[in-house]
Order: sequence, then structure tokens, then C-alpha cells
Amino acid sequence: MNRSSDPASALTTSPFPLKSRRDIVENWLPRYTGVPLDQFGDYILLTNFHRYVKLFARIHKVPVRGRDRPMPSATSGRITIINFGMGSATAATVMDLLTAIMPKAVLFLGKCGGIKHRAEIGDFILPIAAIRGEGTSNDYFPPEVPALPAFALQKAISTAIRDRARDYYTGTVYTTNRRVWEHDAEFKNYLRKIRCMAIDMETATIFSVGFFNEIPTGALLLVSDQPMLPDGIKTASSDRVVDDVYVEDHLNVGIESLKQLINQGLTVKHLVF
Repeated sequence: MNRSSDPASALTTSPFPLKSRRDIVENWLPRYTGVPLDQFGDYILLTNFHRYVKLFARIHKVPVRGRDRPMPSATSGRITIINFGMGSATAATVMDLLTAIMPKAVLFLGKCGGIKHRAEIGDFILPIAAIRGEGTSNDYFPPEVPALPAFALQKAISTAIRDRARDYYTGTVYTTNRRVWEHDAEFKNYLRKIRCMAIDMETATIFSVGFFNEIPTGALLLVSDQPMLPDGIKTASSDRVVDDVYVEDHLNVGIESLKQLINQGLTVKHLVF
């Protein structure tokens, strides 16, 4: 058989070899999302849940794109929302892929578990830092480099929350790769010792990889469960209640935060990378 007609050869050869990091991300972002590079907004909302993408599409009367891809999305004007999946590895992946378009700001709308009892379900947490317990960010920086958001973006989120007559908590969030730890008394005691406000699986990675890639990032977390309490651990029914009662408000604050930056022409790249 002529090698040029062998289907297997197409798996190992390409007329357009991906030689550089930029070649890779410019090829992979459309591959993961189904969206050409020139059709993304320059302000990005990130989420773990398809419900956010569907709500965004419904609010703005735009289609959801890439339903058959790993990262479905929707775009309205200068804002694109992407469901990148769950966990620190996929968080790092999407932040690397976004270097193909170098957005002006990336805002993560995540759910988290409240560690302090005063953070109740439905409360907002605006993290001022994240503790890098996930390990993924170690591929980008030594352990002593802090995971911090862009201050101007967090300030815009704060204003958007206050404009809605809502309150929020600030503090640190612990980011972990562990999924089933709610039974582990030793790990719970560790979380108490480090005085974190909440726990999640992505925030520290997004902050760290965003900083590595010179993309300003921020986060607004929604307390969806209280895993330190036996009756506060998330269940299918409790998560549905959170979705029905709190998610739309969470999304709208994120949209308003980015629109505030867009309408006022504010820059959020305040650090010298």
C-alpha cells in the first residue's frame, strides 16, 4: 500500500506541523470549543457547569456552540462564557488555550464549599488569594509563589455585588485535587488550621496559570455546600436547589462585572508580568 493513501499515516503526519506553543493553542482552542479564534469575545467568563452557559445564551438570545466539544461556549458582544469542565488540570488547560486570543480579563464563576460556618449556602465569596493545594500550579511556579487575582477585576466584582444590594465575604480559598474528602477528619482539621474561607478545585490554578500567561484573572465563588458538616455535604437534590435559587444571580453579577470594565474602559492588567 502506498503510504500516502494509508489512513494510519494521517495520524502521525500533518501538512501543518504544530512547532510552537502558539501553533498548538491556536489549533487547540477551536478544537476544544468548536469556535474560530476571531469569534471569541475579549472578556471571558469561565464556569464548570453547562447550566451557566445555557442561561447566558438564553439571556442574550445567542446560540450555545460546541455542544459536542469538551468546552461548549456562548458569545454575546465582547463576552464569551466557556464551560471548561471540572478540576485543576482542565482549569490549567483552558487558561493555556486562552493565550491564543489573549483576553483582556478572565472571570471564573465557580461553586465552592464553605469552610467557615458563617459562609452559608448562596453566599458569595470574593477570594483575595488562593492556597495552591492542587499541585497543578507547581508546573508553572515554585510553591512559594502566591496565587492572586487581579485587584481591579475583583474591585469591579465587588461594585457589581454592591449595586445589587448584596453582601459578600472575602478571604482565601483552598484549592485541592481531592474529590471525596468529606469523611477525612484529619484533612478537615488541616482546613481549619489554615483559616481558609472555602474550598474548591480550580481557583488557585486559574490565578496561577493566568499570571504565568499574562492574562488578568479574577473569581467570584458561590457557596454551594457546607462540607465540614455531615448534613451540609452536597447531594443531587441540594445542588438542584442551589442551581434553581442562586445560579442566575451569580451569573448576572459576573456579566455585570465584565460590562463595567468594558463600559468604563478600565484596564485590569495592573501587574508587571
